Amino acid sequence: MAVVHGSCDDRFAGVRDALAQHLDVDELGASIAVDLDGETVVDLWGGYRDEARTTPWTQHTLVNVWSTTKTVLNLAALMLVERGDLDVYAPVGNYWPEFSAKGKKNVEVRHLMSHTSGVSGWDQPFSIRDMYDWETSTERLAQQRPWWEPGTASGYHANNQGHLVGEVIRRITNTTFKQFVADEIAKPLGADFQIGAREKDWDRIAPVVPPPPPDADPRALDPQSVMVKTYTGPVASAKAANSPEWRRADLGALNGHSNARGVLDVMRVLSLGGEVGGRRLLSQKTIDLVFDQQSDGVDLVLGEPFRFGIGYCLGSPVIPYVPSGRTFFWGGWGGSMIVMDLDRRLTISYMMNRMAGGILGSDRAESYVRAVYDAVG
Repeated sequence: MAVVHGSCDDRFAGVRDALAQHLDVDELGASIAVDLDGETVVDLWGGYRDEARTTPWTQHTLVNVWSTTKTVLNLAALMLVERGDLDVYAPVGNYWPEFSAKGKKNVEVRHLMSHTSGVSGWDQPFSIRDMYDWETSTERLAQQRPWWEPGTASGYHANNQGHLVGEVIRRITNTTFKQFVADEIAKPLGADFQIGAREKDWDRIAPVVPPPPPDADPRALDPQSVMVKTYTGPVASAKAANSPEWRRADLGALNGHSNARGVLDVMRVLSLGGEVGGRRLLSQKTIDLVFDQQSDGVDLVLGEPFRFGIGYCLGSPVIPYVPSGRTFFWGGWGGSMIVMDLDRRLTISYMMNRMAGGILGSDRAESYVRAVYDAVG
């Protein structure tokens, strides 16, 4: 059986066993971390950074965490709410006047955070490289018309939520989202998490390994559907995530670099009532905004039912292994996952480099999350 490194309390031995089993079968390299009531009870890693299996995954390995990045993005927005600088029920145009154009004057900040704004991607032609130019890419979003009536349904803002919410953050703070994370989140919390990756850290990165090809080619679907327009504006590329340009960019929806412990050290602040290690980022009142349900139905982009609050998913039959209650979660393309369970003061984090198929969760993620809940009861 594969060797698993790190530590875990005896009651969480099932998590260690699950990781070892998957490292033998379908993981390449992975890390799992769990916080229970302010104590890190699981901090495990194993496997390899490269497909040739020559470089071990270590405690300090980083990986692109894809849309798990969005959980930190929405935390940043909540921090501005806490400071009195942002009202999630106010029009986006109050902070970003240009965004009010083309029928978007009634789009509120909460709509950006809950994937209900009607602006779930860029009008074509638009490439991944175009995303790297912050000024031009945000200008283009401001000049678009919504693809559906804002607030009436969710349509996953797969690639552009970081630009939408990130530009609101930039207008308020006069700093980039990348810098805000470094100064206001990662540094105070002592978390090994960054947007993109500093060049001095590139030698710690495990390149992502693309998932198997999807069952259906989106180009075979209706080109005017919200799903196709989102997935082709731009077309996602796992290969792009291993490039220098990607690592230098500010992509608040997509290019966070960390590992399970790094994401845990950030996101457990939500499970623990807004304070970690004497650092208070949020009040319970601000955290409770997450539970203001914004949509509940088949997502126009994901094609499956999801229930979104402000900034996070509150539940979905696609992820039946996350229990109901005061719980919310999200994850990244390929299977990474972060779960915040406020009832149990529990946070579960899983990050890996070999991507599974699908948009959210995986069989691997399910086995780890279930093992944690088996332990806590």
